[in-house]
Amino acid sequence: MIKTGTLKFYVAGIIAFIVWGAFAIPLKLLSAYSSMQILQYRIFTALILIALIILVAGKAKLKQDLKVFKAGTNKERLKLSGLILLSSILLMGNWFTYIYAVNHVSLTSAAFAYMVCPLITAFGGFFILKEHLTPLKLWGLSIALVSILLLATGSIREVLWSVGIASVYAFYLIIQRFITQVDKLNMLAINLLISALFMLPYFFMEGTPFPAEPLFWMVIVIIALVFTLIPLFLNLYALIELPSSTLGIIMYINPIISFMIAFMYFDEPYHENQLLAYGLLVIAIIVFNWGLIKDLFSAKDKVLHE
Repeated sequence: MIKTGTLKFYVAGIIAFIVWGAFAIPLKLLSAYSSMQILQYRIFTALILIALIILVAGKAKLKQDLKVFKAGTNKERLKLSGLILLSSILLMGNWFTYIYAVNHVSLTSAAFAYMVCPLITAFGGFFILKEHLTPLKLWGLSIALVSILLLATGSIREVLWSVGIASVYAFYLIIQRFITQVDKLNMLAINLLISALFMLPYFFMEGTPFPAEPLFWMVIVIIALVFTLIPLFLNLYALIELPSSTLGIIMYINPIISFMIAFMYFDEPYHENQLLAYGLLVIAIIVFNWGLIKDLFSAKDKVLHE
């Protein structure tokens, strides 16, 4: 049975992955720029935007989080700081590897990463966080694994990039389940601040000319707001209630949309086994979330008969 109010967390997770599934469209517009340059300006711009949001509407929660942090023991503060630092590094690593894969490997390799990621997230949640997986959910994961094996018959380089992208984001999600005492907007701001501090030395050493093209800045602002802050906040919000394994399987929405864009929008070639794999992926999502789907239809029938 779905807990009261849980549906909004599912919706938040679904919207986040729908948005991320379309990320390649604006990213391709910046293919003339280096992956590191795109990453740097994405982080810097997103940090400025979220700082403005917190200054306008989130100062009270920021003060509350600082108060809670100061009230903790030295051991608690050290543990929290370590988790936040690690999560920031993982998030930054995921962004860089994804941008590089889209512009310099292939869009399908980037999309394939988010087929591998849910399995790593779900099993990581099971073994590390001791999250419960019902037999039906295990069946869903098994079907997803078959789908992935069907798609893993291509370039070994693409598969390795996919596994790398998937691993860093999967462990980022798992770590977020341990960080429960920080407001999600503030958590995102801290991640961005730490990422920006890591980027600064390379930014100054690289000495790349400051981009002057209006298109670059228009796309970067869209990426920072629509494809970074909004879905990341929704993602962290969903993790308040949903287990990592559940959010992991919802993540399959991302590669389904990414592959559709790759084939229908960018005209990348596809094979029959890929279509079969995507069909299995849809079945895996339905099987894994069957409890939720059944409860939703039961609630709908109840309303109709009242």
